[in-house]
Amino acid sequence: MSVRLGKIADVVGAPTPDRCVVVDDVVHDSRTATGKSLFACITGNNFDGHDYASDAVKRGAVALLTSRYLASDVALSVPQIVVADVRAVLGAAAAEIHGHPSRDLSVIGVTGTNGKTTTVRLIASLAAKLGLACDEIGTLTGPRTTPEAPELQRYLAAASQRDVDLVAMEVSSHALDQRRVDATRFAAVGFTNLGVDHLDHHRNVKAYFRAKARLFSDDFTDRCVINTKTYAGKKLLRQVQLPTVAIDDDTVQDLRISQESARFRWRDHSVELPIGGVFNVANVVMAAELLVCVGHDPGPIAAGIAEVEPIPGRFETINGDIGFKVVVDYAHTPDGLESVLTAVRVTAVGRILVVFGVGGDRDRGKRSLMGEVARRLADVVVVTSDNPRGEPPMSIIDAIVAGMDHPPELIQPDRRLAIRHALAEAQTDDVVLIVGKGHETTQILGAEVIEFDDRVVVREELRRLSETTT
Repeated sequence: MSVRLGKIADVVGAPTPDRCVVVDDVVHDSRTATGKSLFACITGNNFDGHDYASDAVKRGAVALLTSRYLASDVALSVPQIVVADVRAVLGAAAAEIHGHPSRDLSVIGVTGTNGKTTTVRLIASLAAKLGLACDEIGTLTGPRTTPEAPELQRYLAAASQRDVDLVAMEVSSHALDQRRVDATRFAAVGFTNLGVDHLDHHRNVKAYFRAKARLFSDDFTDRCVINTKTYAGKKLLRQVQLPTVAIDDDTVQDLRISQESARFRWRDHSVELPIGGVFNVANVVMAAELLVCVGHDPGPIAAGIAEVEPIPGRFETINGDIGFKVVVDYAHTPDGLESVLTAVRVTAVGRILVVFGVGGDRDRGKRSLMGEVARRLADVVVVTSDNPRGEPPMSIIDAIVAGMDHPPELIQPDRRLAIRHALAEAQTDDVVLIVGKGHETTQILGAEVIEFDDRVVVREELRRLSETTT
């Protein structure tokens, strides 16, 4: 929709520009600027959008949203809305330009360190079983877990035009800290858990928690669901001033679980979940309770759970007549790794062999913690590379091993060779758990991005192993 620039200025709390201009979009990448677009000059860690303002105008931007007055001839040729912090008002500006689309949709937001992706995918799957048109925003659908405000509001506006009933979206701590979801109205929001992650951005766990907790206020929603099985969940429950459903040990009854499925009772309904792992019971209950929050009956939701499909790279079993099981999972935090290993241990008959690494150029503090978890809970530990990015793989591996009370069975920086070794070592009834990359189809090695999908590699190596043993 088209909006007068003066209205945008009123919404973001800035003086109305002298000239009357109509805008129909807001962008933050100068290369995407077109006629009638407002260019937002975002300042990041490695760039300053103000440096690209003239380029945006040359490409068609008709106005600028900026944190300082720009005096170049090109910048002066269009109106400028000057605010103290562009990021702080960008969500409101984008929502206004696109007609506040979240008000016309049922948007469910999920935040937490682990479980966001699975919960959102389960919401989308269950919504489809309920006959709803549902869109999904998250790790499995785009380059960012939560899009920047302009992309988010543009997407929601398009969803509204397509008569989508419900949008299930992951809300990352980065997005909340950078105010990407500001001016988005959620029908309900959910909190899964809080672990050690992203401390390179948030400085400490307290700041990380505060970022997550922003979502649980009447600025964003009227109702929420909180998993209170952890300290962070209990803490959030104490401070939230909204109608809240608390998920605890009494939420499900008669739980029976295997590596590939679970059965339990929820809200007096028998539930069969065709996905293994006790943590996935928590994820599906979160999804179900959020759907109840937005007005859907528990009975059809419980029936729909029996038909959900496994989530790519999330506790995904690689099938084959091999005598042992192989599971691929995205766990990339200490808590996530512990949850997956614990879930495997509950049903494992033989040994657990784990293959994992930790990403480079990210939170270094979790490396030794993940090493400690792997050594404590697995029988055979193979440490390898994840996405080393710009760091030497062995420096990351050394930090992982530093957390172990005794060395791993193998250190192999080549991820394929590490997987090959674990598969060759596995015996009947063992479980080989390959974690860290999950659904990802590439590996980042320095400046090079190569094709690498753990699931594909496992199947290739299993074929190779079969050929060499026959």
